[in-house]
Amino acid sequence: MTGPADPRVLPLLDAHRVFAALSPAARARLAQRFVVERHADGATLAAAGQLGERLALVLDGRVELHDTRHDAAVVVERGALFGAGAEPRGDPATWRAQARGDCTLAFVGADVVAALCADEPALAFHLAPPRAPVAPPVDTHLNLLSTPVRALLRRAPVTLAPTASIAEAARLMRDERVSSVLLVERDHLLGLVTDRDLRNRALAADVDPARPVVDIATVAPLTIDVAQPAFEALRLMARHNIHHMPVLDGQRVAGIVTATDVTEQHGTSAVFLAGEIYRQSSLDGLIAAAGKVQALQRHLAAARASAYAAGRLVTAITDALTTRLLQLAEARLGPPPVDYAWLAAGSQARNEQTAKSDQDNALLIDDAYDAAAHGAYFEALAQQVNDGLAACGYVHCPGDMMARNAAWRQPRRRWLAYFHHWTDEPEPMALVLTCVFFDLRCVYGRDDLLESLRRDVLQHTRHNGLFLAHMVANALTHRPPIGLFGGIAVARSGEHRGTIDLKHQGIVPIVDLARIVALAGGHPQVGTHERLSVAGRDGEIGERDARDLRDALEFLGSLRLQHQARQTAAGLAPDNHLPLDELSSFERDQLKDAFAVVQRVQNALAQRYRL
Repeated sequence: MTGPADPRVLPLLDAHRVFAALSPAARARLAQRFVVERHADGATLAAAGQLGERLALVLDGRVELHDTRHDAAVVVERGALFGAGAEPRGDPATWRAQARGDCTLAFVGADVVAALCADEPALAFHLAPPRAPVAPPVDTHLNLLSTPVRALLRRAPVTLAPTASIAEAARLMRDERVSSVLLVERDHLLGLVTDRDLRNRALAADVDPARPVVDIATVAPLTIDVAQPAFEALRLMARHNIHHMPVLDGQRVAGIVTATDVTEQHGTSAVFLAGEIYRQSSLDGLIAAAGKVQALQRHLAAARASAYAAGRLVTAITDALTTRLLQLAEARLGPPPVDYAWLAAGSQARNEQTAKSDQDNALLIDDAYDAAAHGAYFEALAQQVNDGLAACGYVHCPGDMMARNAAWRQPRRRWLAYFHHWTDEPEPMALVLTCVFFDLRCVYGRDDLLESLRRDVLQHTRHNGLFLAHMVANALTHRPPIGLFGGIAVARSGEHRGTIDLKHQGIVPIVDLARIVALAGGHPQVGTHERLSVAGRDGEIGERDARDLRDALEFLGSLRLQHQARQTAAGLAPDNHLPLDELSSFERDQLKDAFAVVQRVQNALAQRYRL
């Protein structure tokens, strides 16, 4: 039943951008469905798990929406919507609403919102129908993004002394019905033997089953701590193409996790997609596997995975493609004449990639390198890998900051000279190169080459005031799009009219700030979240600023993830240009807050490091 509409409701509906899609008559009918309630300061308007039951319109006063999982809060005021169909980003079950001062709200049930969205498709574009989400099948690891590895352990570890025979290991695995056994001596993990090892290293190689099992083991295997998140186990398995990972509690062996423990969906899961990549023996096979990356990103978005987790998983696939291309190139060209490290730069180095990424990479070669004797080999290696990545969808860097460019294919001594020059003479091009090549991570080869180079470089940048001042000035060329009166300024003309550039106006400024504070403190971390965490802890910036920037980066990254997923689902090429019409009023408020955080920290660093 409906009665006369409260006179305060209809004017707000008429003025609200979401309900502009309705006809005046439809807005008038909707206004009659709202029930007005008055609440006193501190009243609970919706407990955790209840926010999606009703749609609320704030008529006067203020309401605090609080995310109980992340201990984050935002205050909404007159004219704002929240609740059914307009839940805050994230899991609505973790949000609650509370009056901040006396307030008046108008409520309408979720059933009304669902029916309205069904009748008015234009409205459904702005206001999601409040129903249980129907998403494409996703990997079970998406439910493990905040689950510790400890929760995956199903049984006590199956262990054996390294001196036991291969036959004993096979019998133990049969009796215990496991696919691997851990080799332990004096409570220390020495190795790992899997059923594949028994098949390939023992039976197929005609190895005497009476020999010690350590002879066919993987010695010093990659491990993970019980407290690490499960998605990190998934990422490491994908990154290193392994399906078994021992779990440690301190130095004690706690158990083992397998790929099937963390995922059951083989089609687009990161672990099995990486495994598929490593099985390919041709470029055509790698191209086909790479075509699944966008589907992986869509599934991550559908499951509301964090931008942080999604970036690490998508990057793990890029690492796998890069590694396999290098292995295939070495098979064609022969073993490298001297040691080298293939370095990822930019977002790949930071583990922050999306499906829309170009290439930034380099070759760091041992100082035994001789251009006349070895140059042709590394030129061919780099060309094959760069062209292979381009064929897989990672377009050539427009600035040619890739290993195929001889300038970025150098021995360690030359790279050290580069960094010293850029630091001592920070002219514009040097600053551009600094922003690319101070973010480096070894993907394949001798990672100790990079680590020794990084130590030398950070000693040169730490507390280098003039260099840091130039870095800050360069970072200020990317400013958040906040208008004169505090609103969000969109592009007014051109192909992307009415949009904001999430990458260059939001994410890049945060990445730049994190790089500056890492260089100022001499911190070796490469990921933006990790850089901000250590900088806040060690005092390069305030802990509050570090936390706010991490939250802003996560919010902006999530917006980009969802935006690109919508584009790829519609058959469009993903980009970073977000129309504000895709956002609810709540999301717009959060976006404005995120930009304000970036602007505040930019201004603070500009005051600290003046030219």
